[in-house]
Amino acid sequence: MALIESYVPADTSSPVLETTVGGILRDAAARAPDQAALIEGVPGERRSWTYAELLADAERVARALAARFDKGDRVAVWAPNIPEWVLLEYGAGLAGVVLVTVNPAYQPKELEYVLRQSRSSGIFYLRSFRGNPMEESLRQVADGLPDLKELIPFDDFEEFVASARDDVELPDVSPDDPVQIQYTSGTTGFPKGAYLHHRGITNNARFVGQRLGLEPGGVYINPMPLFHTGGCVLGVLGPCQFQATLVNLVTFEPGLMLALAEEMRATHLLGVPTMLIAAMEHPDFDSRDLSSVRTVCSGGATVPADLVRRIEKTLGVQFSIIYGQTEASPGVTLMKPDDSEEDKANTLGPVLPQTEMKVIDPDTGATVPIGESGELCCRGYLVMLGYFEMPDKTAETIDEDGWLHSGDLVTMDDRGYTTITGRLRDMIIRGGENIYPREIEELLFEHPQVADVAIVGLPDERWGEIVGAFIRDADPANPASDGELHTYCREHLAPQKTPKAWYRVDDFPLTPSGKIQKFVLVDEWRKGAYSAA
Repeated sequence: MALIESYVPADTSSPVLETTVGGILRDAAARAPDQAALIEGVPGERRSWTYAELLADAERVARALAARFDKGDRVAVWAPNIPEWVLLEYGAGLAGVVLVTVNPAYQPKELEYVLRQSRSSGIFYLRSFRGNPMEESLRQVADGLPDLKELIPFDDFEEFVASARDDVELPDVSPDDPVQIQYTSGTTGFPKGAYLHHRGITNNARFVGQRLGLEPGGVYINPMPLFHTGGCVLGVLGPCQFQATLVNLVTFEPGLMLALAEEMRATHLLGVPTMLIAAMEHPDFDSRDLSSVRTVCSGGATVPADLVRRIEKTLGVQFSIIYGQTEASPGVTLMKPDDSEEDKANTLGPVLPQTEMKVIDPDTGATVPIGESGELCCRGYLVMLGYFEMPDKTAETIDEDGWLHSGDLVTMDDRGYTTITGRLRDMIIRGGENIYPREIEELLFEHPQVADVAIVGLPDERWGEIVGAFIRDADPANPASDGELHTYCREHLAPQKTPKAWYRVDDFPLTPSGKIQKFVLVDEWRKGAYSAA
């Protein structure tokens, strides 16, 4: 039946299960103990676990955690996609410990904020990764964090696990209990910590896997970083609930992903558009046998229509697009693999089960007619508990009736399929990763040679958006060079946040109240009004 207003009631045909992160692993181990559960995504010799082995190791991790931390304590993990990350995720779930996920590219200032705001009691970390001296950074900030009691390098993980005692009882863990803090969407200052619960992330991963056609014995290649819900929720908890095999790339490398997909006879691939483009452009692409792949799923950024067509035509697979946000555990809508090419090229597809969705007028809150642009809102089991220790920010995002306000502008057709038209929030999505301009702006404001700055997302074919910096110099006769400003940013920010393009302005376009009109900057940039220095 065609909709007459932009509201879709929840599809209740698939139930919300009362599950926990540890509980779904126990269930998988009972159903398929000898099935391959986790394979380390590295070249050559690699470690692997069956579901029985994964559960046994996760329970040891849980007992070691329970001996050092109380239920509800926050414990951070700062590393790329190593298998120990997954063991820690399941172990924390079994122990009732809340996992705080940290980007391994973070610099000291960013790390300190996350550990302080989450009041983390412990952190598991790599000593270094890709030139980032992580242990050195941690030592710089640890003394100023009174809540931080345990610093455990992954080099000592076996010793940590060996400290587990069989007489340590694991606590009862409820589906309502908090399970993760993921730092995400913010328009001012640093990101906010989305406080997620077991029921939300386990059921969301199951509904996504269900729609993607995951089955026992399937092989799921995951290059998505585990510090994102795309990696540690959809990538880890989805395959588990279908007793499929997770091949977890330690870090994304397109040639390695193609090699593993061929060797492991992958059935499902997940990746943001940037990853898929890189894989298709890799010199090994044409020589790899990818005939086993049935479904490719992408999201986290606008998926170009041409990419949809290229992947389906080249690989002969079904392509599915997911839309969501961390606060929603994370999936809200997901394209059906057999939806039409036109829908895949132009819409986000239908809403997932057990989720209400509507489009509202941002000013009045009224549900808008079909085809009219407004803010997408959703409600149901998937909504986060709130932002950790930020009640005011939580109230701005989740209203009194339980609706989560996405900050994204969409239109809805009479089937309930949505199409992105813009964003209310000041946010850049580069290669599927959210970047918050205010954080970069505040840093550049501190530079003595910068009088004013506006950070915007500029369209880019490969990344979706790149970070562009528009600078008004404090002294135009003696400006800081782009190289100096780039170095300054890199000393304080992760690489993906550092502006890629730098432009100089004499004055900014302003609203009557004096706010910079960033959309005008982007429009003028499109018309060629600015050129890089």
